[in-house]
Amino acid sequence: MVSVGVSAIGTTSIYFIEPGAKVNGQYYREDLLMQKLLPDIHQLSHFYVFQQDSALDYRARETIELLTMETPEFIPPTLWPPNSPDLNAVEYKVWSVMQRRSTRSESRTLTNCVHIS
Repeated sequence: MVSVGVSAIGTTSIYFIEPGAKVNGQYYREDLLMQKLLPDIHQLSHFYVFQQDSALDYRARETIELLTMETPEFIPPTLWPPNSPDLNAVEYKVWSVMQRRSTRSESRTLTNCVHIS
């Protein structure tokens, strides 16, 4: 599983979730959002619009409350557009990193599947 923030002004670091890690709503809010993604986003800009995909942990009441308080503009799940390849800019960043990793001389194969969130 991979998390990253993408915008017209830049991207956050890519955060690869360790295999076997239990990613639930609490982990998503406390570790990924509060310790990694939101601080990275704040370094890019203090004004931004935050939207995420429709994973269950992202739609949890506690997550929605946190993002409503912690982000300047948050698009709630009721206004999220349906899945669209045009809206999934994360894949471009993630796949370029995965391609670089897979073509290094010491490793020619990928052994882990990547779930993009």
